[in-house]
Amino acid sequence: MQDRDAAVPLLERLRKTYFSVRLVWADGGYAGRLVDWAAEKLQLTPDIVKRTDDTTGFVVLPRRWVVERTLSWLMRSRRLVRDYERLPAMHEAMVLWPMTILMSGRLAGRRRPAGLSRPTPRAR
Repeated sequence: MQDRDAAVPLLERLRKTYFSVRLVWADGGYAGRLVDWAAEKLQLTPDIVKRTDDTTGFVVLPRRWVVERTLSWLMRSRRLVRDYERLPAMHEAMVLWPMTILMSGRLAGRRRPAGLSRPTPRAR
């Protein structure tokens, strides 16, 4: 299933579960009919983050770094590096676990001990 096709039931579930969400950031691959459908049927405002055609090389796109940063936080959990789970509910639980640890640590005001931080790359 393409991501664009999976976005329809995902957005419907988002609307039912979190009715206060109004703005959704999406990649350029979601542009088109999905934006009109989400605005008309679900009263959501999809904001499509696109690259401009005149850019070359690596460019940090607005709001895209938030997704990449969150994925890197999740990949610190070794269980999520490979897809071991067969059921989507089990995978969802494996994602909620490290995010709960991360957020509860932030709420408690704890920082990672110095010995547990990732090593910094050496200059060559």
